[in-house]
Amino acid sequence: MQVFKFGGASVKNAEGVKNLASVLQQVGYDNTLVVVSAMGKTTNALEVVIKNYFENKAALQSSIHDVKTYHNEILLDLFENTQHPIFKKIGSIFEDLDYFLNRNKSPDYNFVYDQVIGFGELTSTTIISSYLNEIGLTNTWLDVRECIKTDDYYRRANVDWEQTQTKIKTEFDAKVLNITQGFLGSDANNFTTTLGREGSDYTAAIFAYCLNAESVTIWKDVPGVLNADPRYFENAQLLNSISYREAIELAFYGASVIHPKTLQPLQQKEIPLFVKSFLNPLEAGTRVGKGFGIEPNIPCFIVKKNQVLISLSSLDFSYIVEENISEIFKLLHLYKMKVDVIQNSAISFSVCFDNNYNNLDRLLQHLKAKFKVTSYDNVSLYTVRHYNEQAISSIEKGKELLLKQLTQETIQIVTK
Repeated sequence: MQVFKFGGASVKNAEGVKNLASVLQQVGYDNTLVVVSAMGKTTNALEVVIKNYFENKAALQSSIHDVKTYHNEILLDLFENTQHPIFKKIGSIFEDLDYFLNRNKSPDYNFVYDQVIGFGELTSTTIISSYLNEIGLTNTWLDVRECIKTDDYYRRANVDWEQTQTKIKTEFDAKVLNITQGFLGSDANNFTTTLGREGSDYTAAIFAYCLNAESVTIWKDVPGVLNADPRYFENAQLLNSISYREAIELAFYGASVIHPKTLQPLQQKEIPLFVKSFLNPLEAGTRVGKGFGIEPNIPCFIVKKNQVLISLSSLDFSYIVEENISEIFKLLHLYKMKVDVIQNSAISFSVCFDNNYNNLDRLLQHLKAKFKVTSYDNVSLYTVRHYNEQAISSIEKGKELLLKQLTQETIQIVTK
């Protein structure tokens, strides 16, 4: 059994879908599960739909129409016969979306988000499954929500591993090519849940773990795991191999090529992960596995934009002690802030985090009752693994430094 994952960039148009089929034909698809994300920027487009649902009802139908039109254009490029059953199938999926938005009574943004956002993956996999069948790559479409069971922590659900393993063994036929959705699961009431942004990689790892797969391959628009994101850094280099430990470190600090949760289940069963290019599928790419160091051994650069940095000190200049730190972290947890770096001294405590749930104002109001608070919005957090002086200098040049922290292997710098 092998598990393949294709992201949105790989299937952003009809040519991408045809290329996915070509990749399967070139590398083989016996005993294969293919996990697919939403097409192109569909997730972003559905986030606009959700925003309009809550804030701008007048623009709601227009934003839904944009999503429908985008997918219809792909359909018309893939299927010459407009009477093909796929057109009706996709129409039915969007009818389900309309039905939910018209009948929903819940004011919970996170619940609504998960019910709506998953239509991207349901649409992409339905189109791809039909196209593959059309060209002779016989496959079974699998609803991942019947397989991956989670709690109801909407937008970042936690997997119920016992239930999930049972469901996958029941629902999955390993003898055929299977196509399923990344990113999604379902809770005890069968409402759709999501595993966090970029969670399709995690989906692939969950299936690999439960099926004792031989390998997982993530197909990207880059040749493998690079030592830096080429969108932000010049002269990014390919890493030929890295260990699970190193990959987990990179993922923890925000390397976008691998989801942070993806590697843990693979490491437990020593299932190798390959990151390869869907443009050059026969090239080696990067192998992540047991017993590798990092090759070549060069600095690895990671940047996280749009972070928040807050610095706290006690109102009476007393020490920041365990009791204070415990209270601060309880509040960060309460307001769902994902902490990326902390730094403390005798009378101050600084923390840099993601404000994904837009709870910053409420957090600051709570903190200001007990602390003197300084807050910086839209800061950038740079992390360099295996740093050297040249790497540090390249990050600091021309920037205002707000925080800097070094350990033996890693440096983190927050800049404005």
